[in-house]
Amino acid sequence: MPTPPLPKLAPRPPDSHKGNFGHALLVGGSRGMAGSISLSGMAALRSGAGLVTVATSESCQPVVAGFEASYMTVPLPCDDQGRLAKAAHRRIAEIAAKCTTIGCGPGLQVTPDLDYLVGRMYFEFTQPAVFDADALNALSTQPDLFSRHAGPRILTPHPGEFARLAGIAKLDPAEREDRARDFAIRGKLIVVLKGHRTIVTDGHDLYENHTGNPGMATGGAGDVLTGIITALLGQGLSPFEAAQLGVHVHGLAGDLAAEALGQVSLIASDLLRFLPEAFKRMA
Repeated sequence: MPTPPLPKLAPRPPDSHKGNFGHALLVGGSRGMAGSISLSGMAALRSGAGLVTVATSESCQPVVAGFEASYMTVPLPCDDQGRLAKAAHRRIAEIAAKCTTIGCGPGLQVTPDLDYLVGRMYFEFTQPAVFDADALNALSTQPDLFSRHAGPRILTPHPGEFARLAGIAKLDPAEREDRARDFAIRGKLIVVLKGHRTIVTDGHDLYENHTGNPGMATGGAGDVLTGIITALLGQGLSPFEAAQLGVHVHGLAGDLAAEALGQVSLIASDLLRFLPEAFKRMA
């Protein structure tokens, strides 16, 4: 089966305004893990979203707001340990109603309340949505939901998260393609199976990415990818195309960062620094 061609963003018309390029909502963060969702928010901005709102635990909202002046932040109810509480659902739903795309997961911590919140977001929200990190772990406890979603869904697991989603002990690298295709078909969704040669599939088309390097094996790199894909979903690409271009540009930014800084010292925030050059090369 031929590899789908790499998509490109359309040129921006001279009379463009921020409403033309999507309003991305990123949901995540908890006490002690404010950086994860902040990286996602900044990545969404650097990937062209017209507006970005970061909805996060009220315990860390001031910290998240301090990372970047260009996105908006919303505090969400949390428990006494700074993790999102069930009561956050109403506020998230109110914000989501004004947004075009959603990313969920970075910086969350697994609790029964999170299982409830993620399950409702996955099942109810009509916007295209990306689920990553602990949002995937929350979904893995609710396999009956996988194919029951109101809008397009993109899941971005690493191999361990994928094994939990698929209900297997461990993912055999030799079975990556078949397992990812099967899961995508059964869930009627798009799988971004991260790792060396990240795979993107909707169960029919399959794209294997060839950008990226071992320096990107560092905390926060996946949070950047969540923000990139969430932003691209609001700019005229199909969900498969947004995921495909997202993993390519993410890896390209990592390659540019490694070329300038070396692989050993590369950190996730370096990807943000090199995203502009990566998008320029894509243009």
